Amino acid sequence: MTRFLFRSAVSTLVTMFLVSITLFYFVEVGSGDVTVKILGIESTAEQRASYRAQLGLDAPAWQRYLDWLIGNDFRAEALVGHPLVTVKNEVTGESEWWADVDGTLTRWKLENGRLVALIRRPGGASQTVDADDAWRRDENGREIFWGVDTKNNAVMWVRGEGETVWVRTKAGFRKEGDGPRQYIPLRKGLLRGDAGLSLQTGRPVAVTLFPRVRNTFVLAGIAFLVVMPLALFLGVIAGSNEGRRLDRTISVVGLTLTATPEFVTGIFLILIFGIWLKVAPAVAVFMSPNAIFEDPTLLILPVLTLTAVEMGYVARMTRASMVEVMDKPYIRTAFIKGMPWRRVIIHHALRNALMAPITIIMLHVNWLVGGVVVVETIFGFPGMGRYIYESAIFGDINAVEAAAMLLVALAVVTRLLGDLAYTFLNPRIRYT
Repeated sequence: MTRFLFRSAVSTLVTMFLVSITLFYFVEVGSGDVTVKILGIESTAEQRASYRAQLGLDAPAWQRYLDWLIGNDFRAEALVGHPLVTVKNEVTGESEWWADVDGTLTRWKLENGRLVALIRRPGGASQTVDADDAWRRDENGREIFWGVDTKNNAVMWVRGEGETVWVRTKAGFRKEGDGPRQYIPLRKGLLRGDAGLSLQTGRPVAVTLFPRVRNTFVLAGIAFLVVMPLALFLGVIAGSNEGRRLDRTISVVGLTLTATPEFVTGIFLILIFGIWLKVAPAVAVFMSPNAIFEDPTLLILPVLTLTAVEMGYVARMTRASMVEVMDKPYIRTAFIKGMPWRRVIIHHALRNALMAPITIIMLHVNWLVGGVVVVETIFGFPGMGRYIYESAIFGDINAVEAAAMLLVALAVVTRLLGDLAYTFLNPRIRYT
């Protein structure tokens, strides 16, 4: 069994690595110029080029992939010449990048052609100090300076050659001078829990993604705890009563629920339980990130929708597996010998009948977490599926990549758990 599990773990890591390359290629390379989605088709080529440089998208694809996966702080440190550290902002609670200059946390900016250093003081305040003597000459004779700016980038300024920078604001585009010549958006990399900044909100992806992941896990977890035991129970009952009225009733109801789209089921539940009976909120209003914990009734209709959609499919798969097992010779022999019906079902048929449904259950864990975008949209539920949809529409590549890799990790982990379940249900796997 150890060898079997080792092979599964290695294949899991290889799968995640290959998927990360494929995902990065299709999102950042194969989807065209992402700045067109972000800035709109009315933006000029100069504005898009400026924004592309600020996002670091002018770097080679292989370099961007490594920055995304393992981070770029070590590469930026070699250019800046000082260790780069993250410090928690006292106001926002989010991490900021600073250069550690002999124990002093420092950032820089260019004002009217002069270099200015921002020294961080206890409490988060900054002191402005002239740093115009920090320029150095490169091999081309230009005076350059590498430092950390106020937007968490390692940047290179060229003295007397400030770039024109276009900044996107809520009011439109603003043109600024004294811009850097080169940008490296600082990040620790996905393997260290840093997926970069969200292009939509300007905040770290981890900060914006975590509440959505938590909400979806709560919704999917409750639905899973309701659906799977109920579906397995109904499937076993139907399969052990093949051809009888109870079997036909469960099969017809299950097929009906499976064939009905999620949005239709959700709308019917809103009309019945939210508007007519008024036992659950018809409109889910989330006033805070912890709304589902403050008012658990917001989960009633989404959970019922997922239960209705999932229960029929898993129950029918369990029924089919149970029918196949009940026709085995050893089951007929047990009945002929006079063994009680309940003992035959529980001790002999059930364990073998669950081997096929366990695959369906593991696959549907992924669907419950990542494929509930329709349910989340109907009920206005702020979950991960809706997060991916909104990020993809906006063109927030950092958010899409982080959320997609999280779903991939969930998929491969549930597959590994499925392998573990197989070793428990079928001891013969231990020797293969």
